[in-house]
Amino acid sequence: MAGVGWMVLTGLLFVAVNVLVKYFGAGLPAAQSAFLRFLFGLILLAPVLHQIVISGIPRDLYGPFVLRGALHIVAVILWFFAMTRIPIAEVTAIGFLNPIVATVGAAILLKEAISWRRGVAIGVALIGALVVLRPGMRTLELGHLSQLTAALAFGLSYIVARKLAQRCSAQVVVAMMSVTVSIGLAPIALAVWVPPSLPQLGGLAMVAVFATAGHYTMTRAFAAAPMAVTQPVTFLQLIWASLLGVLLFGEPLDPMVLLGGGMMIAAISYITWREARLRGAEHDPGDIP
Repeated sequence: MAGVGWMVLTGLLFVAVNVLVKYFGAGLPAAQSAFLRFLFGLILLAPVLHQIVISGIPRDLYGPFVLRGALHIVAVILWFFAMTRIPIAEVTAIGFLNPIVATVGAAILLKEAISWRRGVAIGVALIGALVVLRPGMRTLELGHLSQLTAALAFGLSYIVARKLAQRCSAQVVVAMMSVTVSIGLAPIALAVWVPPSLPQLGGLAMVAVFATAGHYTMTRAFAAAPMAVTQPVTFLQLIWASLLGVLLFGEPLDPMVLLGGGMMIAAISYITWREARLRGAEHDPGDIP
């Protein structure tokens, strides 16, 4: 129950991030909004960055850190753009593809095996994405294509993060991502810079606070309960995003987005549960009949 509670709070925090980005980022270029968000995030990560300066990181990890930063730069610019162009619920639902991309990418790039059960679950998730997008039945906007590409970049970024996490702590991985993304976004943001208002600066600062808090509460959720328990709670993010989109921004409530998002979360939850069972079987073969 503690894990579920932490995950519910995580969902609320991340939905708050979406709302703030949609409201305060509408008048700014996507690259500039993303840069300001990560710049404020560096302030929150100052203690970790200080520790990195003192202890350093292995030289052979510089390349992977830069690669992850480059992937994340592409992802966050496209995500910020999509957030200001299409309904929050659709951005949230398409974002559920991130772990699916990571799973497929790990199979292709890291030669990780995919059983037929996981293959079926991935297929269900992709069908869910088609239900959300409904190509041919409606016009897909640039925001949809941006979010799809962002999901691909986020998924690849997660694969690199998994490899880095084998050598560094989670705090170091997150802090180095923030550093590389901030440095990479700086020249792009300066090229399209629009003087932000004080409310915009305050709103994007709050984005950094809520996003950092969300990652913290998500970590607490994973520590308190298995991911197989906490993962299904993620679907609540889509519910809240849909309701806030209707109430705050006058966006239509699309039942097909909820259906497709539900299919993706169900598939992700099954993959998570299956992987947890298999890890348990490695320690105790009697756990699985």
